[in-house]
Formats: sequence, C-alpha cells, structure tokens
Amino acid sequence: MGEASVAAVTAIAGKLEQRVAAFVREHRLPGASAGIVVGDELAWSFGYGFADVDARRPHDEHTIFRIASITKTFTATAIMQLRDEGRVHLDDPAVAYLPELRAAASPFGAIETVTIRRMLSHESGLMGDPPGARWFHDEYEFRPEVNLGKVPELGTRIPPNVQQKYSNMAYQLLGEIVARIDGGPYTESIRERILAPLEMTSSAFHPLPEDIAARRAVGYRPRWMTDEFTPATGLEEFAAAEGGMQSSVRDVARWLSAQFPVEGAPEGHRTVLADRTLREMQRPRYLEGDAWEEAWCIGWYAVRKGDTVWTQHSGGLPGFITNACFRAKERVGAIAFLNGDGKAGTLAMELGGLALEAVRTAVEPLEVPKVMPEAYRDLLGLYAEPREGLMARLEWRDGDLRLHDPDDPEGDLFFVATEVPDRFTIDWYRRESGEPVDFHRDGAGRVTGVTIGPYTLRRFDPLA
Repeated sequence: MGEASVAAVTAIAGKLEQRVAAFVREHRLPGASAGIVVGDELAWSFGYGFADVDARRPHDEHTIFRIASITKTFTATAIMQLRDEGRVHLDDPAVAYLPELRAAASPFGAIETVTIRRMLSHESGLMGDPPGARWFHDEYEFRPEVNLGKVPELGTRIPPNVQQKYSNMAYQLLGEIVARIDGGPYTESIRERILAPLEMTSSAFHPLPEDIAARRAVGYRPRWMTDEFTPATGLEEFAAAEGGMQSSVRDVARWLSAQFPVEGAPEGHRTVLADRTLREMQRPRYLEGDAWEEAWCIGWYAVRKGDTVWTQHSGGLPGFITNACFRAKERVGAIAFLNGDGKAGTLAMELGGLALEAVRTAVEPLEVPKVMPEAYRDLLGLYAEPREGLMARLEWRDGDLRLHDPDDPEGDLFFVATEVPDRFTIDWYRRESGEPVDFHRDGAGRVTGVTIGPYTLRRFDPLA
C-alpha cells in the first residue's frame, strides 16, 4: 500500500464523515471516533460529537476509550509470542501453568481438556465469567489470584469443541499464564512485549498516567426515555487481560497495522509476530452458527459482510462499545469507538467497505519483483504425471517458489526451503502442508523430477 491508496481514502473523506455523523444521530449517541488504516498509515480519522458532553469536549483520534474486549487480542498475541519462544505449547493444558485448576469442576472429562488453544478460540467450555459476576449489578472480580483462590467454583460448563462459548474467564486465566511465565505483572508484559515496540504511547491500563487520563471520554448510558445524557457508572476501571486496556483510534491504528505481514510491506513496517504466526492467528478455526457468517480465530474472529470477510474484535463495557476490523490481504483496517450504546462493528465494517472500494481503484506504482535465488533457476519448468494426465508449472512468482496447476489456480503449492539443497517442504494450509519435497537429478546434474510426499512428478524440458 502506497501514497495512491492513502490518497484514494482521503478523497472519500466526506462520504466517511457523513456515515459516522448519520450513525451517531441514528443511535442517539453522544459521539464517536473513527479511523481508516491503509498499510502503516492512519489514512483518515474523524471525531463527531462529544467525548464529554458537559464540557463540550469534542472527539478526535487521540480521545481515550475503554476498548474492553479488544484487549483479548493483545493477550492472545502475548501467548503466541511465548509459543514462538518455545515457552508454551498451544495444546498444553492450562493446569500445567495454573496448578490451582486441578480442583476446578470438569464434568465432561479431565481438566487437561482445557487447553491454551481452546481457551484462545473460546472453545474450551469454560464458564463465561468469574464466579459471582453480575454484569447488571456491577459485580465482577477481575483479579485472577482471587478467582483462583475459590477454584471449586471455577469449571467447564459444556464439553470442549462443541460450540463457541465466549469466556472472559478463559482470557483472564491466559493473562495469568503470561504473567507467571514472564515473572511479573500482566500489564508489564503487554507494555514490554507489544505497546513499547509499536510505540503505542496512548495505550495503558488502570490507573492511567495523568496525560492519558486527561483525554479519556466519558461513557454514557443509552438514551431510551429522555434526551438527557447520563454518565454510565459501575464496573470500576480494572487492569485485566480480558478487557482492561484503554486506548485511542491513533494507537489502535498502529495495532491494526501490526497485523499486516512484513512480506510485501514497505521498509520500516512494525509488527511483534512473525508472518506465519499472524496468518495462524487470523485463519478461522471454526464456524459459528448456521448462517456461516461468523468464524472464530485465535484471539480474533471473522465476520462476512456481503462478499467481504473482516477479521476483527469488538469490546463492550458500560458506556463504551468499540470495534477494530481489518483485511490483511489488502492492508486495510477500520476503527469505530463509541462512548455510548451502538453496534460499533457495523459502523466499522461499513467504513472499511467504503475504504476498501476506494483502495481497490487506486493505481500504485509498479514495483520491481523480488529477486529469485539463483539456486532455484534450474528447478523451474513443467512437471507432470503422464499416466494421470497431471501437469503443473514450477514458477517463481510474487516472491515465492510455487507449483501452479492451471486447472486449480487457487491451489498453488508454496515451497519452503530447508537447509538441505534440493529439499523443501510445503507451506501451511494445503492438504500437502508439511510434506517433504525432494528434487531429483541425473548424473549430469540436470533436474529430472520431484517427489512431493507420496507422489512423484517428472520434469519435462522444452524442445529445442
């Protein structure tokens, strides 16, 4: 994404602003702050209405919101960092790190069925909220050490993997796992692992630094019976892994940019995970519901809006509804933060759809292709299995060595190099993923074929 794409979004600023204003009025909100991310840029932002009605303080990209459950994407990222460091395995049981859980109720099998992977994707079957939680009575225990102290009240409510069962409790425990492995407070882990490297200087947990607290929006209850704006009270600010972060549109724009891979990004692109791990987190693990319009990933979920699928997360606490969504393929994201009650996800996807349409019409400068390793040159060519009538081309295209079957253009096999010459493996998300790839040569060193897992293809040279 370059200047042309950013300019294309800037050109529709009026249309984006009109949509935000109409949404605020339709939902009788005090206001909203929104933004569009293109690549590494906050290409557009807009504040409408009031962050503080009494003070008539307006919204802007620096207004601080309680982003609530969007915090879970940070917790999940910290877990994935630990996994990549070799300090946890996603299929480890949570009890291996939280031995107190040994006494938790587990009527559907051993407590070891509550694994880190299942917790990350809300399929562990764990109870939704801490013991004694009463959302409408402002009762919620956000301290994991307290909840682990009454572990007989913790447990699973349904078997694992039968449905999506959203669990704040699971993410609170995941945050505690991060804290115990890192040997310090959860909030410090998030600051050191994510916020500081991405320079998200307007993101923090309670208690907020004075300069951030001064920019915080007031959250308001829905206006059902009157035009009056009533501040939302209750559920005190908390520093918890399931929903305690506070941030701004400007900072969350950096967070969305960090979900875009390094491959294909401009120099200076910042992220805190390897490209493969980003792809792993964003890939849907299972569909939710009969409409097949929502899927759950690792730390994120995906929603189909028309023909477009948006990876995203929403958040909700009294007085605040938030959403951040993105398309990693096009490097476009949208943010909608409300200090009132409304469907922030709907607004974010509508804004994102307008931006995506604009970006797709932008004409970017032609880029010089990535240089192919010289060792690959004599591997390229036509490969076939004559008896089955199979034929494919081994190509260097868009920076990848890939086997392309013209009859299955969406099924390209991407070859990943190993330390052994002429040996590769197949990249993820194909039937052949992880299978060995070995090229064969004759006595003169000419490539004669390739074996991919259980089958072999012959290489054919062009006729002189």
